[in-house]
Amino acid sequence: MATMTMTLGVSTSLSWVCKLSSTRPLPVGVKLLRPLRPRFESLPSRPYSTSTRTSSPSSLDHASRFRKVVIVSFALGALGCYSLQRVASGGTYTRGAPLTHPVSSVHSTGAVVEVDSDPGSLLDASNAPSELPFTYGTLQDVTKAIEELRQTFPESRVSTDPSVLQLHGSSENSYHPSSPHSVVVQARSTEDVVKIVNISRKYRVPIIPYSGATSLEGHFNGLSSGSICLDMSEMDKILEINEADGDLTCQAGARWEDINSTLKEKGIPLFFPLDPGPGATIGGMVGTGCSGTNAVRYGTAKGEWFLNLTVVLPSGKVIKTRRRARKSAAGFDTTKLFIGAEGTLGIITEATLRLTPRMPTKVAMAQFPNVEMAVNAVNDILKTPYGPHIQCAELLDDNMMSAINAAGLVERPYAVQDTLFFKIQGSSESITEASKAIQEVARKHGSSHFEFASTDEEAEEIWQNRKYALMSTLGAHPGTRCWTTDVCVPTSKLPQLVYETKADLAKANLKYTIVGHVGDGNFHALILFSNKRELEIVSAAVHRLIHRAVAMDGTCTGEHGVGIGKTEYLVEELGEGTVELMKTVKRAVDPLNLFNPGKLYPQNNPSHRRQDP
Repeated sequence: MATMTMTLGVSTSLSWVCKLSSTRPLPVGVKLLRPLRPRFESLPSRPYSTSTRTSSPSSLDHASRFRKVVIVSFALGALGCYSLQRVASGGTYTRGAPLTHPVSSVHSTGAVVEVDSDPGSLLDASNAPSELPFTYGTLQDVTKAIEELRQTFPESRVSTDPSVLQLHGSSENSYHPSSPHSVVVQARSTEDVVKIVNISRKYRVPIIPYSGATSLEGHFNGLSSGSICLDMSEMDKILEINEADGDLTCQAGARWEDINSTLKEKGIPLFFPLDPGPGATIGGMVGTGCSGTNAVRYGTAKGEWFLNLTVVLPSGKVIKTRRRARKSAAGFDTTKLFIGAEGTLGIITEATLRLTPRMPTKVAMAQFPNVEMAVNAVNDILKTPYGPHIQCAELLDDNMMSAINAAGLVERPYAVQDTLFFKIQGSSESITEASKAIQEVARKHGSSHFEFASTDEEAEEIWQNRKYALMSTLGAHPGTRCWTTDVCVPTSKLPQLVYETKADLAKANLKYTIVGHVGDGNFHALILFSNKRELEIVSAAVHRLIHRAVAMDGTCTGEHGVGIGKTEYLVEELGEGTVELMKTVKRAVDPLNLFNPGKLYPQNNPSHRRQDP
């Protein structure tokens, strides 16, 4: 059988397409591609106008790479046309049965690796190149990169102070492998980011974005081989508010709380409804595909809350993913490509956010004999005509209620029972009607106590206790540390998951609290430990929890993202084919694997190699 060579990355060409003809009739799409090849090869270079990319031999010609990626895209489309053509002509298609051609891959060093396989291997994920390149610049290259950063930016914005490098390369609330960065550099504009990205690429030094530092899964951890930390915390400006259109454009380092405070101070009756942990920034929220307590009413970051993103690609090119219109059918949604990509495909520098009207709210609390009754009550409430008036439905287990009391953060103690906190929104009339319906359903499911916050101050206090669950948990158990993890399952499975998890943690003799967004099946386990032995026990318990959730047709993370901590679960959850597709996109966009490497994508060999002589 003739061999087809498909070279990815910097060596891609159309030559492999022509070799198809030696093994089988050419698909229609491939026939159409042949006359286009000279045109693609002659496309002019059009670098981004404000880029300061150097012209050194080590720099990538990103315009050339773009031409070649376009060719590969057309070629893959041709193969798709061929599959359809085959089915239409009477051929059979079996899920998982691929086309027949050996494939070759290109490592970052430029070496072509042939992958021989049985007929039908082209779309077989098990035969595709499964590793991302991890070959980076030498120690001398890292030093040169730091020197060029010092020449490019003021001294106050480039730091190699060991304490700063450590602070930016790890988190006290994350227990995954980490190393200090080699350098931390502060950006204040998209143009600054372009300059830093070009230096990163020139010397082959990985670049890792940093802003709110609220991640719990090691998203901004440094690399032992050397890394540039791109500190975007000063890119926190609101650039434009379009009240008439109900949207706002800001820099990626802006915090969601500051955005909502600014809108309120200006008397604008709108707000941004995504509300993850305190201190989270827009760039991080995009990267992890965040949500929060409002998700039951307003959904997650993967909804339509980000209308447009400004992104710096690994090539140094700047793109905007779409215009400001509320909806668009122009092509596939490139905005979604970067939501949940965790900074591995591009660095978000600006975002246009969709806002929604700020509505009157009322806070209520209901207590139940057990978690199952509480969750079933929420499911029934959401199915009533008053469901859309539920802005939040939060579960705090008995341990969490005890921790809130013990931490001394409330004026009066709560009864220690599994508890639901509701936030009801709408007009005064609709809130009254919804409140009656909620009380009735809660009573039907065994609620032993139901009350409304009597004042706005009390309502604010109740909700602050929910948002600061981690602080309350630690405050109730001085001298301990906390591993926080989250999973999400279909809502009908949540009672079983919580019950089994509580039993498992009790059997392991671990102290813990549980809080959850029960309206969408998402819950967080906050598990305490005080020494290395207990940390190992906690790690094993988290592992069991995640496998338990995935077995219930759930996910290893509903909000926190994958980072380093949950890469090992992706194949089990998504399947090899989906994970390989993610890696294929990563290789196409970032062939040198410089953007936040070691995160999100499972690796068989996670070591980071450097080309030291």
